Amino acid sequence: MTIIPCEQNKELRKRIERFAETLKTESHKLGDHGLGEQEFYNSGLFRGAIERVRGQFSATMRDKREFMQRVLNFMEDEKFIAGWQSAGEANRHDYAVDLNSGKTAVIELKGCLDGNNTNIFERPPHANEFVVWSVCSNPGADPRHNAWSGIHTRLSAEIIFREQRVDGVIIWDMVCGTLGRPCPKVANNPDRLTEVGPYKLPPPCLYVLPATVPSPRNNPHPPAQKLKDVEFLQAMYDCFGGNPEEINFVEFQVHYQGADLMRKTTITRDGSVQRTSDATAIKRA
Repeated sequence: MTIIPCEQNKELRKRIERFAETLKTESHKLGDHGLGEQEFYNSGLFRGAIERVRGQFSATMRDKREFMQRVLNFMEDEKFIAGWQSAGEANRHDYAVDLNSGKTAVIELKGCLDGNNTNIFERPPHANEFVVWSVCSNPGADPRHNAWSGIHTRLSAEIIFREQRVDGVIIWDMVCGTLGRPCPKVANNPDRLTEVGPYKLPPPCLYVLPATVPSPRNNPHPPAQKLKDVEFLQAMYDCFGGNPEEINFVEFQVHYQGADLMRKTTITRDGSVQRTSDATAIKRA
């Protein structure tokens, strides 16, 4: 049982670790810094360069936005959505999608879901649907850890404590289906790949959440919505050739234990529980 079908490429991870060790011991031979080995490592040049590269990879959203925009353009061209707009810098969300029904879906773009940035979102009043889309372009990341950390540890706490309803989660990006992140959906069926610009994409991983915010007294265990109830997820499913047994349904159960607000997260796919948590307290600073 797995929260997400794909898994970390262990061989690639080993190669990354070996290369990282090589960098730590051989970097003084690179470039024209003019320093000896001991002087190089004592100078802070190596650490500073690593932190600079790390910051550049973390900070840039250009590639992630380009990926999302290509996907949304493709969905519009194929008539699965009516249109879309970038929300701009002044808003706390990233994209507004005009659905074929006339409703509006709002998308919040995130990176890998195990980071603190996952906690930062605000459902706008005009959203008929609110969707979090994870574009985790680091091929060395662990997709199963990220999915569980994002949905259970981070999103569930924000949904329940701040009463911020999230209708769906998408975990899907340009690394899916590549050597860095092999996808079981297309391993023996490459016909399921969809070509979108420079990308060949497997069907996305979709997570359908409850239609209401859990509340210990009045709404302790709201069920997950049906896929058709979240129109943007349904449109993506139809556009990219999803199968019913691949859809994930997320439920939260909440109750008080003394002064602590406890929640339990369960994720079901194809009629089977893929992962469930113990009842854990929501910790807030």
